[in-house]
Formats: sequence, structure tokens, C-alpha cells
Amino acid sequence: MRIVLIHPNYHSGGAEIAGNWPPAWVAYLSGFLKAEGFTDITFIDAMTHHLTHDQVRERLVALQPDVIGATAITPAIYEAESVLKLAKETCPDAVTVLGGIHGTFMYPQVLAEAPWIDVVVRGEGEQVLTDLVRCIDEGRWPAERDRVKGIAFADGNGKVVATPACPPIKEVDRIVADWGILDWSKYIYIPMNTKVAIPNLARGCPFTCSFCSQWKFWRDYRVRDPRKVVDEIEDLVRNHGVGFFILADEEPTIHKKKFVEFCEALIERNLPVLWGINTRVTDILRDEALLPLYRKAGLIHISLGTEAAAQLKLDRFNKETTVAQNKKAIQLLRQNGIVAEAQFIVGLENETPETLEETYRMALDWNPDMANWAMYTPWPFNDLFKELGDKVEVFDFSKYNFVTPIMKPDAMDRATLLDRTMHNYRRFYLRKTFLGYPWIRDKVKRKYMLGCLWAFAKSGFQRTFYDLGKVGYWGPQSKKNVDFHFDESRTLTTEAARAPHNAMWKTMHRPKVKLPAANAGADARACGGGTEQLEESRTADVRACGGGADQLSEAQMDAVIAAQRAPRERAPLQGD
Repeated sequence: MRIVLIHPNYHSGGAEIAGNWPPAWVAYLSGFLKAEGFTDITFIDAMTHHLTHDQVRERLVALQPDVIGATAITPAIYEAESVLKLAKETCPDAVTVLGGIHGTFMYPQVLAEAPWIDVVVRGEGEQVLTDLVRCIDEGRWPAERDRVKGIAFADGNGKVVATPACPPIKEVDRIVADWGILDWSKYIYIPMNTKVAIPNLARGCPFTCSFCSQWKFWRDYRVRDPRKVVDEIEDLVRNHGVGFFILADEEPTIHKKKFVEFCEALIERNLPVLWGINTRVTDILRDEALLPLYRKAGLIHISLGTEAAAQLKLDRFNKETTVAQNKKAIQLLRQNGIVAEAQFIVGLENETPETLEETYRMALDWNPDMANWAMYTPWPFNDLFKELGDKVEVFDFSKYNFVTPIMKPDAMDRATLLDRTMHNYRRFYLRKTFLGYPWIRDKVKRKYMLGCLWAFAKSGFQRTFYDLGKVGYWGPQSKKNVDFHFDESRTLTTEAARAPHNAMWKTMHRPKVKLPAANAGADARACGGGTEQLEESRTADVRACGGGADQLSEAQMDAVIAAQRAPRERAPLQGD
């Protein structure tokens, strides 16, 4: 059984300006497959190597695989479909497989527009793909494909079939990544000029925000043994030359006890590696006394979901944080030698030049080390997408990349929105160039920040930052010539539009842990979500993921994890 896994050649000019990111998905899939006896696996990283379709075709002709799989986040879906089309043309007897978050929820549309895709793997892929490969290897495909849990396929009569969901893997420490499958010479983090990795500490999230997809995709929140994660990082450092890593978790500090244990284990190993995370403002405030420990463990960079400068926008995002809290968290990080990056979401329909200017003024007041202005991107499989209704005019998913204005503000056109956003970037980083980074006393942090500045400068010179070269933006004078190249032929079918909001996919989340009775009577809000989310905790004021003074205690978090691992008595999860 020969398996080929392909990472599609999609580029957006977003996060990749900092370097080439190693596709962690293939390492975890490959490790699980090999542990189950399927060892003939080849990885083609078309993205990192900028491979053309002809070059991919040449590799496939030489390999003649039995199974060809590709993954796709939303903006990469069309390229993934295209590469699987050429795969089917080149190896017609091979089974073509699509995985990833977009196919998980948008499989009705994917299978309709790309009939050459034989099967979509939905959700967590390790067990599902292994079961699928075993079905093929044993000659039971396609006759018994409906017995493989967690997949979707077209039955040949125009009907799309989604099998019952495969339960999430309870013991995530069973998954041992095969990092050796990657060509590590290509995965360089530009700010430090070193190899970079993206391991994970946990999967999913215990909260259920309406604007987030982490909990929806992973379905359960499961934390790995922190020391085994450090074992993995030591392997990356010692055997693959990794000098920087970023935890893939959306918010690795959610479980405070596990995160502290992780940091303590890193300190014990004394590994020559620095690292970064994304997390919540409220966790930084909660962990003020622990920040020196985090820095000692090598944590150098924290990106904070501050989201918006105006309190009105924070309230709209249900962040449940205040502007003062954001400023305080940034100050704490900087005082402890940790790079503080503020994330701003711009480009909603009520955006104006004045609100964009406000975010810049707020950035000056907060004085983070870095600031990032990301375009609001409404994922088509989240509840907020439906709530936006006809305000979403662009269904060209290749542009859903955080750098292209998907939403059109009422008060200005998209080109002006881009221009004002670039104006913020120019001013902010020009100040940092002359008044900030060169004067940082901490040598490690100063070197890191100057490296980040170099990454920005390099992408700006190459016109890759924010896709500026592709859209034709050269400054305010070029606004009239800016073209985002939306494919207006792309639409969202009625069936696909309904799919994210019906019962096609159920999570394994149990009712949320109640906070003390002192909070009785308050609205239940988990991670910015609405009151409909915590059915058995409506009287508890659960404010996590970005908000409120109340956080889950260590005992409550342990209870959440214990509940996830407990046996469940419920009907099988159905695909539809």
C-alpha cells in the first residue's frame, strides 16, 4: 500500500512572511499510519517548494500510489481540488482523499464541484484515514466504504453520503509525530534564521465560541502529557535542528496547571530553543506572577487576541475584555522580556477611516512590540457566517486569507480599507525601526525584534506582504488600480449554505463546568459565545477565551478533561 500526501501550493502573503511553516498535519498522520503498519508514505510539499502541477504530476507518475491525499484550509480549497484532479488524471486507479477543516464542514459543495475526489475525511484525521487505508488495502473499497466512520463520498447516483462520525482519539499521546518525513532544510523562521516547528500541546478547546472553529473541528478538548510534548520538542531540537517552535494550540494557557508543567519540563531539559504562542489577555492577567517562569522556559513571543481598539467592537466580538485590560496585559509581557503582539480585526461593515485611525492611536498608547491588522474573515462553516446574511458578497474562498477584504465597509471601498490598513503598518513599524527595536536592552529580545523587522522588510520589498504585488497596491496613489481579482463565478449552493447549521456534525462536548453559586443569575457566556451554548450552566457566568475576571479553576479544568475521557452513553453520531 503506497500512500502519497500532498500539501497544496497556496500562498496568501499572510503569516508566511515570517518563513516557511512545516505542515504538522502530515507528521501526525504519517506517525499514526506507520504505527499501524502502513509505512510506504511519501510527502510532497508543493507549497514550500512552489511546485507546479507538472512537477507534482511527474512525482506521481514515478510513485504510482494507491492512495493520494491532500489537505485544505478554506483559502486553499480550490488548489487542493485542482491537485487532486491532476492526481486522478495521472493515477486513475488511486483513491483520492481530501482532509482538513473546509472539507469537514463543506463536503456537500466540495464533492459537487470536484467529483474526482473519491472521499472526504471529516474532522480529526489520524484514525479515520487509517481505517480508510485499511479498507482499501483489504480490498473492501468501495463496496464497504459506508462502514468507515468519519468520511463523506458521492454514491454514484448523485447522493452525498456522510457516515457516522468517528469518535475523537481519547488518548492523544498515542499519536507520535513522524517529523522525519519533512525536509527540514526548507522550514526556516526568518526572524531567527533557524528551523521552526509547530507541535501541539492540546487539541480543541473546552469552550464553544460561535466565531471559532477549533472546538467544532476537534469536538473534544484533550491535553497531551506535557512531558511527552517536551520529549517531542527535544527530538525536534536534537535531531532536526529546530531552534524555534510555535505551539499550534489556539490557546495553550487555558489549562494553567498543564501549561506550567510544560514550562517547568522545558526548563529542566535546558533546550536551546525559543518559542511563541497565541493566547488570551485574561490568561496573561491571571498568570502575572508566572510570567518570569514562562520567559525562563524560552517563551519569547505572545500574540494576544486584543481584536479591536474600540470598546464597542470588543463588545460586538463578545470578547468581554476591556481596553484597559488589553493595555495592562501588554505592559506585563514587556516588563517580563516577552514580545507582546497585538492583534486587531478590521474590515467589518461599520469600519471607517476614523475607526482605523483609532486602532493606530490605541496601538501607540498600548505600545506593543508588534501589531497586526487582519481583515475580518467570516468562515463559511461558522454560525456568524449565517448571521451576516447578504452582507457577505464574496464567495471566492481563495480570498478568505485574512489579508483580503471580504466584507465591504459601508463607508468606504475595499481599496481604501487596504490603503488605510497599510498606512497603519507603515507608521507603526517606522516608529519601531528608529525609536523602538534598536534600543531594547534585552539582547535576546532585541535580536529577535530586529529579525522580525527584517522579515517585514523582506516581504515588503518582494511585494508578498498582504498580497500587495498581486493586487497592484503601491501606495495611496495606486488605490484606483487595486484589483482583488475576486472570482465572481464562485457561489455558495443552497445545500452547502445550510450544511454548517444542521445536525450533520455533533461535537462530543459535555455541559460546561459551573462556577461558584456567587455568580448565579448571570448570563452564561463561554469564550465569547451566546447564552444558548451552556445548556446546563445557564446560571453560571462562565467567561473564558478572552473575557471576564472569572476563569475556570484548575479543579474545574481537570473535571472538564475527566469528563471528556469518561465513557459515553449516547446514540452513534450521524453524519447528517
